[in-house]
Amino acid sequence: MFDVLILGAGAAGLTCARECAARGRRTLALDHAGVPGAKIRISGGGKCNFTNTGASARDYVCSNPHFVKSALSQYTPWDFVDFMQRHGLPVRDMGRGMLFSDKAKAVAEALYRDALAMGAEFALNIAIRSAKMENGVFRVDTDRGAFSGRSLVLAVGGPAWPQAGASSLGCTLAERFGLRCLETRPGLVPLVAGQDLAPLCRELTGVSLPVRIAPPHSAEGALLFTHHGVSGPAVLDASLAWREGRTLSIDLAPDVDVVEAMGKSPRMEVRNALAGLLPKRLAGWLCTRGGWEGPVAGLSRKQLTALEAALHSFEFTPRGTAGYSKAEVTLGGVDTDHFSSKTMEAKQIPGLYCVGELLDVTGRLGGYNLQWAWSSGYAAGRWA
Repeated sequence: MFDVLILGAGAAGLTCARECAARGRRTLALDHAGVPGAKIRISGGGKCNFTNTGASARDYVCSNPHFVKSALSQYTPWDFVDFMQRHGLPVRDMGRGMLFSDKAKAVAEALYRDALAMGAEFALNIAIRSAKMENGVFRVDTDRGAFSGRSLVLAVGGPAWPQAGASSLGCTLAERFGLRCLETRPGLVPLVAGQDLAPLCRELTGVSLPVRIAPPHSAEGALLFTHHGVSGPAVLDASLAWREGRTLSIDLAPDVDVVEAMGKSPRMEVRNALAGLLPKRLAGWLCTRGGWEGPVAGLSRKQLTALEAALHSFEFTPRGTAGYSKAEVTLGGVDTDHFSSKTMEAKQIPGLYCVGELLDVTGRLGGYNLQWAWSSGYAAGRWA
């Protein structure tokens, strides 16, 4: 009999295991992977954007926008910076509050060592089949037998990144306890072009430029054209608010007075002048599409207005996302209304906790999702 069973040994599960064990609780974390922190090890292309120093409630998508506040205040970005420094791990400030490590694998290993040092136990390469409560005790059935615990923490994440073993197991388990799961979908994911712009995206594959995407898909940063559509930081952030059938309004030249800029080169061919504001291939495509040829001075006021609108309000209607295999996170998940925001414990099922990506909490791009994992795992670990 364990005091705490934790299903999942990812970012939230490892943090929770460390905190539970530090309190003297006999703790067992179970995970399908052969190593703990599998997704941490490949995060950020191996660089691990482990937090964002500006993390606050406004950086998260959640049906209850206030839910994240307590956990974020209990375990802050600076608490994880302290963890990194204690373990001698590099901390790289990449601007906009984003902190990276050069060694994602080392971050996962440090979390694992800490949990082991506190006395936590791990069962890896194990398949979780079911979980239930019997006579006030939680029972977890696996391919290696059954385990019992006085508390149970669901930390199995969502279906994003199935190539790393992610699945919908978490919502399946939660629903068996009578918890409501909100519809899940890929988040922080590239968007696939519709038929009208698919040829453009293929032609411009590899071209990148800074953009600003208008509300309700508010985002700012780089946009990257791909063979199938668009990606890049601005698009990944915009994907959090995008729904099927919606159109993105993209400013291809943020903060640029297009008419004024073009007017500085009246004798220059329009496509060449436009290439001073945009990547050359994109400028050429826009000119061909809009019929803007000849010198800038030859454009009518109406044509200049149309050109300006094409740059500041470029419309892109995706036909879908690139799916869970390309998504960094899962939107939706277990409804936070079931849980205490302070402890992550289910209000109607004492001893049952839920943390990390499995909950209906999704952060923007830039370290916010790992910070939520640390914070929610810590909060549950102080009480489970």
